[in-house]
Amino acid sequence: MNGPIISPSILSADFATLGEEVRAVSEAGADWIHLDVMDGHFVPNLTFGPAVIKALRPYSAKPFDVHLMIAPADPYLAAFAEAGADTISVHVEAGPHIHRSLQAIRDLGKRAGIALNPGTPASAVEPLLDLVDLVLVMTVNPGFGGQSFIPSTLETIGRLRAICAGRAIDIEVDGGIGPETVALAARAGANAFVAGNAVFKGGPAGYAERIAAIRAGAAAVGGGPLSC
Repeated sequence: MNGPIISPSILSADFATLGEEVRAVSEAGADWIHLDVMDGHFVPNLTFGPAVIKALRPYSAKPFDVHLMIAPADPYLAAFAEAGADTISVHVEAGPHIHRSLQAIRDLGKRAGIALNPGTPASAVEPLLDLVDLVLVMTVNPGFGGQSFIPSTLETIGRLRAICAGRAIDIEVDGGIGPETVALAARAGANAFVAGNAVFKGGPAGYAERIAAIRAGAAAVGGGPLSC
Protein backbone atom coordinates (compact mmCIF):
# COMPACT_ATOMS: atom_id res chain seq x y z
CA MET A 1 0.00 0.00 0.00
CA ASN A 2 1.02 3.61 -0.45
CA GLY A 3 1.80 5.72 2.61
CA PRO A 4 2.87 4.67 6.10
CA ILE A 5 1.43 1.40 7.42
CA ILE A 6 0.22 1.56 11.03
CA SER A 7 0.02 -1.80 12.81
CA PRO A 8 -1.33 -1.44 16.38
CA SER A 9 -0.03 -4.12 18.75
CA ILE A 10 -2.79 -5.75 20.77
CA LEU A 11 -0.21 -6.52 23.46
CA SER A 12 -1.26 -3.13 24.87
CA ALA A 13 -5.01 -3.69 24.42
CA ASP A 14 -7.55 -4.61 27.11
CA PHE A 15 -7.35 -8.41 27.18
CA ALA A 16 -10.73 -8.63 28.93
CA THR A 17 -12.42 -7.39 25.73
CA LEU A 18 -9.83 -8.33 23.14
CA GLY A 19 -12.20 -9.02 20.25
CA GLU A 20 -13.90 -5.66 20.64
CA GLU A 21 -10.51 -3.98 20.94
CA VAL A 22 -9.46 -5.47 17.60
CA ARG A 23 -12.73 -4.33 16.03
CA ALA A 24 -12.39 -0.83 17.46
CA VAL A 25 -8.80 -0.28 16.38
CA SER A 26 -9.60 -1.62 12.90
CA GLU A 27 -12.48 0.83 12.53
CA ALA A 28 -10.25 3.62 13.87
CA GLY A 29 -7.88 3.35 10.90
CA ALA A 30 -5.36 0.60 11.60
CA ASP A 31 -3.83 -0.81 8.43
CA TRP A 32 -2.70 -4.09 9.99
CA ILE A 33 -3.26 -5.74 13.38
CA HIS A 34 0.00 -6.73 15.10
CA LEU A 35 -0.08 -9.88 17.23
CA ASP A 36 2.94 -10.56 19.46
CA VAL A 37 3.37 -14.24 20.27
CA MET A 38 5.81 -14.89 23.14
CA ASP A 39 6.79 -18.23 24.63
CA GLY A 40 8.55 -17.38 27.91
CA HIS A 41 11.67 -19.05 26.48
CA PHE A 42 12.93 -17.02 23.54
CA VAL A 43 11.68 -13.89 25.34
CA PRO A 44 10.86 -13.43 29.05
CA ASN A 45 7.09 -13.25 28.74
CA LEU A 46 4.05 -15.33 27.74
CA THR A 47 1.21 -14.04 25.62
CA PHE A 48 -1.07 -16.20 23.44
CA GLY A 49 -1.10 -18.78 20.67
CA PRO A 50 -3.01 -19.77 17.54
CA ALA A 51 -6.32 -20.36 19.36
CA VAL A 52 -6.54 -16.71 20.40
CA ILE A 53 -5.65 -15.48 16.91
CA LYS A 54 -8.32 -17.74 15.44
CA ALA A 55 -10.87 -16.35 17.90
CA LEU A 56 -9.94 -12.77 16.96
CA ARG A 57 -10.04 -13.31 13.19
CA PRO A 58 -13.80 -12.61 12.80
CA TYR A 59 -13.42 -9.20 14.45
CA SER A 60 -11.39 -7.62 11.64
CA ALA A 61 -10.79 -7.95 7.92
CA LYS A 62 -7.45 -6.15 8.28
CA PRO A 63 -4.27 -8.16 7.67
CA PHE A 64 -3.05 -10.00 10.75
CA ASP A 65 0.65 -9.23 11.26
CA VAL A 66 1.86 -12.11 13.46
CA HIS A 67 5.26 -11.74 15.14
CA LEU A 68 6.57 -15.02 16.54
CA MET A 69 8.97 -14.50 19.44
CA ILE A 70 9.24 -18.23 19.99
CA ALA A 71 11.87 -20.94 19.56
CA PRO A 72 11.51 -23.28 17.83
CA ALA A 73 8.99 -21.73 15.46
CA ASP A 74 8.72 -24.34 12.71
CA PRO A 75 6.38 -26.77 14.52
CA TYR A 76 3.77 -24.03 14.93
CA LEU A 77 3.83 -22.26 11.57
CA ALA A 78 0.94 -24.23 10.06
CA ALA A 79 -1.23 -23.60 13.14
CA PHE A 80 -0.70 -19.84 12.92
CA ALA A 81 -1.40 -19.88 9.19
CA GLU A 82 -4.63 -21.81 9.74
CA ALA A 83 -5.62 -19.44 12.56
CA GLY A 84 -5.72 -16.51 10.15
CA ALA A 85 -2.26 -14.95 10.02
CA ASP A 86 -1.51 -13.01 6.85
CA THR A 87 2.15 -12.25 7.60
CA ILE A 88 4.22 -14.50 9.86
CA SER A 89 7.54 -13.12 11.10
CA VAL A 90 10.19 -15.31 12.70
CA HIS A 91 13.40 -14.19 14.39
CA VAL A 92 16.75 -14.71 12.74
CA GLU A 93 18.11 -15.45 16.22
CA ALA A 94 15.51 -18.14 17.00
CA GLY A 95 17.18 -21.10 15.33
CA PRO A 96 19.82 -22.39 12.95
CA HIS A 97 17.46 -23.15 10.05
CA ILE A 98 15.78 -19.80 9.43
CA HIS A 99 15.92 -20.28 5.66
CA ARG A 100 13.76 -23.40 6.07
CA SER A 101 11.32 -21.48 8.27
CA LEU A 102 10.85 -18.78 5.66
CA GLN A 103 10.33 -21.36 2.94
CA ALA A 104 7.70 -23.06 5.08
CA ILE A 105 5.82 -19.79 5.60
CA ARG A 106 5.84 -19.13 1.86
CA ASP A 107 4.66 -22.70 1.20
CA LEU A 108 1.71 -22.05 3.52
CA GLY A 109 0.70 -19.16 1.25
CA LYS A 110 1.56 -16.44 3.76
CA ARG A 111 3.80 -13.38 3.63
CA ALA A 112 7.13 -14.21 5.24
CA GLY A 113 8.81 -11.84 7.66
CA ILE A 114 12.22 -11.91 9.31
CA ALA A 115 12.76 -10.14 12.64
CA LEU A 116 15.95 -8.82 14.24
CA ASN A 117 16.69 -8.00 17.87
CA PRO A 118 18.34 -4.62 18.57
CA GLY A 119 21.80 -6.15 18.88
CA THR A 120 21.63 -8.07 15.59
CA PRO A 121 23.21 -6.41 12.53
CA ALA A 122 21.32 -5.89 9.29
CA SER A 123 23.83 -8.15 7.55
CA ALA A 124 22.26 -11.16 9.33
CA VAL A 125 19.24 -11.04 7.02
CA GLU A 126 21.01 -10.13 3.79
CA PRO A 127 21.30 -13.76 2.55
CA LEU A 128 17.56 -14.25 3.18
CA LEU A 129 16.06 -11.31 1.31
CA ASP A 130 14.89 -13.36 -1.66
CA LEU A 131 12.55 -15.20 0.71
CA VAL A 132 11.06 -12.32 2.68
CA ASP A 133 8.22 -9.85 2.22
CA LEU A 134 8.94 -7.93 5.43
CA VAL A 135 11.89 -7.21 7.70
CA LEU A 136 10.93 -6.36 11.27
CA VAL A 137 13.45 -4.36 13.29
CA MET A 138 12.96 -4.52 17.04
CA THR A 139 13.57 -1.02 18.36
CA VAL A 140 13.33 -2.27 21.96
CA ASN A 141 14.46 -5.55 23.49
CA PRO A 142 11.57 -7.96 22.88
CA GLY A 143 9.44 -9.35 25.67
CA PHE A 144 7.46 -6.46 27.13
CA GLY A 145 5.44 -3.49 25.92
CA GLY A 146 5.95 0.08 27.05
CA GLN A 147 9.73 0.28 26.60
CA SER A 148 11.71 3.23 25.27
CA PHE A 149 12.94 3.40 21.68
CA ILE A 150 16.62 2.42 21.23
CA PRO A 151 18.23 5.10 18.99
CA SER A 152 21.06 2.86 17.77
CA THR A 153 18.51 0.78 15.82
CA LEU A 154 18.14 3.66 13.36
CA GLU A 155 21.45 2.63 11.80
CA THR A 156 20.10 -0.90 11.31
CA ILE A 157 16.96 0.46 9.64
CA GLY A 158 19.04 2.59 7.30
CA ARG A 159 21.30 -0.28 6.38
CA LEU A 160 18.29 -2.48 5.64
CA ARG A 161 16.81 0.22 3.46
CA ALA A 162 20.00 0.18 1.42
CA ILE A 163 20.42 -3.57 1.06
CA CYS A 164 16.80 -4.23 0.08
CA ALA A 165 16.64 -1.43 -2.49
CA GLY A 166 14.66 -2.49 -5.53
CA ARG A 167 12.85 -5.30 -3.72
CA ALA A 168 9.18 -5.30 -2.69
CA ILE A 169 9.99 -5.63 1.02
CA ASP A 170 8.35 -3.71 3.87
CA ILE A 171 10.63 -2.48 6.65
CA GLU A 172 8.70 -2.58 9.90
CA VAL A 173 9.74 -1.22 13.29
CA ASP A 174 8.42 -2.39 16.65
CA GLY A 175 9.05 -0.84 20.05
CA GLY A 176 8.74 2.61 21.57
CA ILE A 177 6.93 3.97 18.50
CA GLY A 178 4.80 7.08 18.96
CA PRO A 179 4.17 10.41 17.21
CA GLU A 180 7.72 11.58 17.96
CA THR A 181 9.85 8.48 17.34
CA VAL A 182 7.92 7.40 14.26
CA ALA A 183 9.47 10.26 12.29
CA LEU A 184 12.98 9.07 13.20
CA ALA A 185 12.20 5.55 12.02
CA ALA A 186 10.53 6.76 8.83
CA ARG A 187 13.46 9.02 8.00
CA ALA A 188 15.84 6.08 8.51
CA GLY A 189 13.90 3.93 6.05
CA ALA A 190 10.92 2.24 7.72
CA ASN A 191 7.46 2.22 6.14
CA ALA A 192 5.49 0.06 8.60
CA PHE A 193 5.11 0.99 12.27
CA VAL A 194 3.99 -1.12 15.22
CA ALA A 195 2.52 0.95 18.05
CA GLY A 196 1.14 -0.36 21.32
CA ASN A 197 0.74 2.07 24.20
CA ALA A 198 0.79 5.02 21.83
CA VAL A 199 -2.49 3.75 20.33
CA PHE A 200 -4.25 1.87 23.13
CA LYS A 201 -3.48 3.99 26.19
CA GLY A 202 -6.60 5.94 27.11
CA GLY A 203 -9.21 3.70 25.54
CA PRO A 204 -11.14 3.35 22.27
CA ALA A 205 -12.45 6.91 22.10
CA GLY A 206 -8.95 8.11 21.19
CA TYR A 207 -7.83 5.34 18.85
CA ALA A 208 -8.56 7.17 15.61
CA GLU A 209 -6.84 10.35 16.79
CA ARG A 210 -3.76 8.48 18.00
CA ILE A 211 -3.43 6.41 14.84
CA ALA A 212 -3.77 9.57 12.77
CA ALA A 213 -1.06 11.29 14.83
CA ILE A 214 1.38 8.42 14.30
CA ARG A 215 0.57 8.33 10.58
CA ALA A 216 1.11 12.07 10.33
CA GLY A 217 4.44 11.79 12.14
CA ALA A 218 5.65 9.27 9.58
CA ALA A 219 4.25 11.11 6.58
CA ALA A 220 5.75 14.42 7.74
CA VAL A 221 9.20 13.14 6.83
CA GLY A 222 8.25 14.24 3.34
CA GLY A 223 8.37 11.56 0.70
CA GLY A 224 10.19 9.11 2.93
CA PRO A 225 10.46 5.49 1.85
CA LEU A 226 7.11 3.76 1.52
CA SER A 227 8.55 0.44 0.41
CA CYS A 228 11.85 -1.06 -0.51
